[in-house]
Amino acid sequence: MTPTQMKVLRCVHSGLLNKQIAYELGMAEATVKVHMTALMRKLNVRNRTQAAIAARNLGWLRATPG
Repeated sequence: MTPTQMKVLRCVHSGLLNKQIAYELGMAEATVKVHMTALMRKLNVRNRTQAAIAARNLGWLRATPG
């Protein structure tokens, strides 16, 4: 997992859309999509929600309060 992929994953876990992630991280939306595709492949999941849940279950992300 690259540092940028972890940043993207944290943003997804926070509920941000690709466009918002791109703005937040200063990259093109297409680049965010490339990172998401790689993340989903590495985590063996089909969508961004499953990616965020899998990362949290693996201890990569903390559960959000509330």
